[in-house]
Amino acid sequence: MKFKAVVGVTLLAGALGMGWALFGQRWVDQAGQIPFLGKIGEHTRKHLPDLRLPELSGREFGGELKGQVVVLNFWATWCGPCREEIPMFNAVQEAHGKSGLQFVGIAIDDATAVEAFVKTTRIHYPVLIGGVDAIETSRQLGNRLQGLPFTAIFDRNGNLIYAQTGPLTRSLLEERITPLL
Repeated sequence: MKFKAVVGVTLLAGALGMGWALFGQRWVDQAGQIPFLGKIGEHTRKHLPDLRLPELSGREFGGELKGQVVVLNFWATWCGPCREEIPMFNAVQEAHGKSGLQFVGIAIDDATAVEAFVKTTRIHYPVLIGGVDAIETSRQLGNRLQGLPFTAIFDRNGNLIYAQTGPLTRSLLEERITPLL
């Protein structure tokens, strides 16, 4: 019985490894990024959306981003990688805010959960309540998998420059925003 289990696990691991190798050969580029997650496709919305969403205070946010480099981050309180990015986003906002950088967090959550989270976690940029409907906005910006976190970077003219599903590293973020500032 143990022999059969070992053989079964070995075959399963081999099949998964071969599947990943085939996937990787086809989809992972030279830099190790998955292009369909980080590149802008022909069906992607290419401009900063009109963000008429409520802030935690209930006030509608909108029109305050003209002329700035904007980083939109779609996140949720229940998303571990989303929560892990927040301190880095705070630091980058503090470092480059005076140069015209503005982060905006769009929570795919209800206001009560976001408000409770924000009470325990300092966020140094606007947090908007997008709810489940904001997933469609992220999809239009290139989030085909509708995963979180999803981040989109826009230049000062509101043109989409970069989009990524999954957590960002600070080095990649700095690489993308520095030329825009």
